[in-house]
Amino acid sequence: MTVPAAHQGQPRKAALAAWIGSALEYYDFFIYGSAAALIFPKVFFDESDPATATLLSLATFGVAYAARPLGALFLGHFGDRLGRKRIMLFTLLLMGVSTFLIGCLPTRAQIGGAAPVLLVLLRVLQGISAAGEQASANSMTLEHAPPHRRGYFTSFTLNGTQAGQLLATLVFIPVASLPEDQLLTWGWRIPFWLSVAVAVVGWFIRRNVEETPAFVQQAAAAEGVARMPLLVLLRDHWADVLRVIAGALVASVSTIFTVWALAYATSDAVGLDRSDMLWVGALANLAALGAIPLWAHLSDRVGRRPVYLAGAAGSAVMMAAYLWAISTGSYPLVLLFGVLAFGVVYSAANGVWPSFYGEMFATRVRLSGMALGTQIGFAIAGFAVTFAAQIAGPDGDDWGAVALFTAALCVPPVLAALTARETHKVPSERLGLREGRPAQDRTPVEA
Repeated sequence: MTVPAAHQGQPRKAALAAWIGSALEYYDFFIYGSAAALIFPKVFFDESDPATATLLSLATFGVAYAARPLGALFLGHFGDRLGRKRIMLFTLLLMGVSTFLIGCLPTRAQIGGAAPVLLVLLRVLQGISAAGEQASANSMTLEHAPPHRRGYFTSFTLNGTQAGQLLATLVFIPVASLPEDQLLTWGWRIPFWLSVAVAVVGWFIRRNVEETPAFVQQAAAAEGVARMPLLVLLRDHWADVLRVIAGALVASVSTIFTVWALAYATSDAVGLDRSDMLWVGALANLAALGAIPLWAHLSDRVGRRPVYLAGAAGSAVMMAAYLWAISTGSYPLVLLFGVLAFGVVYSAANGVWPSFYGEMFATRVRLSGMALGTQIGFAIAGFAVTFAAQIAGPDGDDWGAVALFTAALCVPPVLAALTARETHKVPSERLGLREGRPAQDRTPVEA
């Protein structure tokens, strides 16, 4: 596919927009995770039963993941019909507004049971936004990228996600250090209110990125875009959708590391300091910022599958080591294994999946395929935190059971990668081909 001269400067702009937009949007998403582990059990739920309050708070974290498949159906459809750029702008605005409103919510002490209900509703809006964010940003960078560097350029979306998590953690460190009464009254609200600035900055960056050449050329071609991309997707790419669902379960490593392990480490069973544990997350994400593009660059040379497999299988082992380190109460061990597990090993899978998944689909169904497949898998991964809290026992300290559970969730991603095609050398215009011809050539569903 020949790239018009007007688009030749766009790959870096698209990567920058994906990086900054994802960083800003996932800042919003991840501050909720920290608050769900440290703050919300005391603010929105019944303090007389701390264990149940923590379980319910962690369940609200998973609610956003449950909403993601619905958001994927809606946003994936319009992303393949109307373009990647419009969805990227919409998701950023929706995330910023819903996050700001969380910071404005009255507490349970002020309005009773309505408080957690409102919290869940806004969390659902966060989930719908996140459902379209990564798929649209990944599609944008993949379709703008040079064919031999698709892995590297698409990794900026996930690199931005890690930057957002790092920013969220850094913001929460001084907040978590506030005296208890200030923290639980107004302090926890500050990171959520900052989402206004997040949305404004992201909007101005993304509005200046052009639509991708692949989508523009497809829209101008005789066959146009599919009227019902989902029907085309499920008929011609159903096996790859299943692979992406299975592969997306690797995100359980992130949710358990970010939320359950934080709650466990700061519980009475271990007693590590809140701020110290937030620094573990910050340094792990800082390591990931460097590791993700390096792993992605390697995948452009040796292939997506071996790098992804190393990350998925290695995460099963390293997360067990990290949880063991927490159980010892030794902060140096926790810091070491936290950085290795999440910052280095998990980054291999995390940095490669945007190109690995996106290259499975043709242009006309790429956003739908990535959105639907990843968000169903992410929905399961989101509730992994709740299941981990349940299987950790009545005292919440059975880290071995949680380690085995996390390892089990890494098995489907390994199997998905083993059965997938290697695509790192496939020309961009031939991605998604079936039986020597594009899948869309066999569909009657035309614009």
